[in-house]
Amino acid sequence: MSGFSDGGASRIKKTLKAWNPRHWSAKEDIDANLDLLRNRAADLVMNSAIGHAAIQTQSTNVIGAGLKLFPRIRYDELGITADDARIWARHTKREFELWANDLHCDFLRRNNFYELQNIAFTCSLFDGDGFCLFKRRPASFETPYSLRLHLIDAQRVSNPIIEGFAAVSEVEMQATNSQNRIVNGIEVNRDGRLEAIWVCNKIWNEPKSLVPELKWQRVKVFGQATGCRNVLHICKDTRPDQFRGVPYLAPVVEMIKQMSRYADAELTSAIIKSFYSLFFTQSASQWDLNQIAGQNESDPNEPCIDASDFKLGSSTIAALPRGVDVKSVDSSNAQSTFEAFTDSFLTQIGAALNIPYELLVKKFQSSYSASRAALLQAADEFRQRKAAFVQDFCQPVYEQWLAEAVALGRISAPGFFDDPLTRSLWTSAAWYNERSGILDPVKETQAMILRLDAGLTTYSREIAESEGQDFDEVVATLAQEREMLSKILPPQTPEVNPDESTDDETDDADDDEDNEIQNARRVKRIADSLARL
Repeated sequence: MSGFSDGGASRIKKTLKAWNPRHWSAKEDIDANLDLLRNRAADLVMNSAIGHAAIQTQSTNVIGAGLKLFPRIRYDELGITADDARIWARHTKREFELWANDLHCDFLRRNNFYELQNIAFTCSLFDGDGFCLFKRRPASFETPYSLRLHLIDAQRVSNPIIEGFAAVSEVEMQATNSQNRIVNGIEVNRDGRLEAIWVCNKIWNEPKSLVPELKWQRVKVFGQATGCRNVLHICKDTRPDQFRGVPYLAPVVEMIKQMSRYADAELTSAIIKSFYSLFFTQSASQWDLNQIAGQNESDPNEPCIDASDFKLGSSTIAALPRGVDVKSVDSSNAQSTFEAFTDSFLTQIGAALNIPYELLVKKFQSSYSASRAALLQAADEFRQRKAAFVQDFCQPVYEQWLAEAVALGRISAPGFFDDPLTRSLWTSAAWYNERSGILDPVKETQAMILRLDAGLTTYSREIAESEGQDFDEVVATLAQEREMLSKILPPQTPEVNPDESTDDETDDADDDEDNEIQNARRVKRIADSLARL
């Protein structure tokens, strides 16, 4: 016995000897179960309150109204001045907004770029991953760019049914005329490197569709001539050799389903408890009910008791036939532990999904410190998801668009096509959305001011993260507004009381001097802290 032999790896303990799970590769653990996982996760998202809330919480906080572009070119390495870089970034952002706000950026002409972000991110959580194809359509005067984005349902990427290929329901198959493998619609070479995807013209097992025949199209991920991206795969890998993503709700599918069943049972029980039922019973005697009530002249087989004769109401007295009694059913149940039980399970679900309980159920009843800790913990999860989505979707789209804009001459970027390093300097950018509601605006604003005073952040970053706005636009608007106010409102001069003593002026001067000394000491402490960092 050594190591875990007497612990988690014990084959002798009664609690463990019948527990022998298998841990295989990502292909066996994920791809072999992906279809069923998607169906169950989709059902929870569409028909379960908690499943839907988990997806919407992620989408609202990570994407919101859309991640906005903020070009941040490395002007010092490009040999241009900061002012020229600011002008270039402002012009590039206007050009990008021209394309991004137009429905023509969508191949289907239904959504603009920011709405496509929300759809792509939500579907990647819904199905585990998502795909976007870069397509081209002729430009026009209103739409000067040919780039189009085509979002593909993850279920359409599947193994093809072609002569020499295996059935579409199999996980892995051999490609014809090559040594490549196809794993759930992802074609990889002998080394496991991504080569292409296989896109069906519909979901292959969909029963209701006007598409008569299934057809698959092979799409190379990287262009053969240019090496540019043709396909974006929005997926959060968690294991080596993983080709498809796992639905976001996969770890808690069973728990959410059981909670939904329990909630339905409690709701049904509550409805039943709201009813007040009465039963008419016959006392123990030799007479039956017909003999007690007498025969109905119209139908001798029916007693002459009319149910409408007996009603419940205020101050109602009803005389029952001889030998008939009334009993009520007490359906009350004061022992229900529904709230405590569900709260415990919701806490576990939130921990598994890395969403605090308070944010998952949108209920903040704890102290300020506890609520703020929950928001900060969730912010780490949202920041990580946002960074992954930017790398998988937003930044590649921007690079494709910028390459076309430079090629068309609408944006000047010397050396863009000459050197990859120079191109990366021109395409450097940040993506921000408007910050969600904050718990205490006063404290958050004070913390932001302290960060700015200490030199730990920049005005551009704080304005972009808090309001999703551009620093140059905010400064220009503020300058314009203050100029207008100065013309409309006369300057206000403080009134001076001539009777005030000179001692007060001396005290004020001393206070100013003390404040200057304190500020100088504070700046020195901040400088020393930065030097240590």
